Amino acid sequence: MIPELKYNEQGLIPAIIQDEKSGEVLMMAYMNKSSLEKTIEGGKTCFWSRSRQQFWTKGDTSGNVQLVKEILYDCDEDTLLIKVDQTGTGACHTGNRTCFFRKIES
Repeated sequence: MIPELKYNEQGLIPAIIQDEKSGEVLMMAYMNKSSLEKTIEGGKTCFWSRSRQQFWTKGDTSGNVQLVKEILYDCDEDTLLIKVDQTGTGACHTGNRTCFFRKIES
């Protein structure tokens, strides 16, 4: 059962994707209620593409699948944390393991 979550004006909620074993943050994407339902039903992360206005399941084109292990939501009920088993070479479309590979130097 999906709890009452707080989606933004476009009906989206941010989803932070984290490696279940290492704790490394792999990526952040948006979900709507339907993509969250597809994620729960299919066991793989499914997101809503804001630019293409369509669903996309991680790994459909890259082969780098995210198998869902746990879905958590924050105290404000407006952000998801999804723990996954990341298969393949990486979560980022650039080929990197994580989307967070660049650092701001101070």
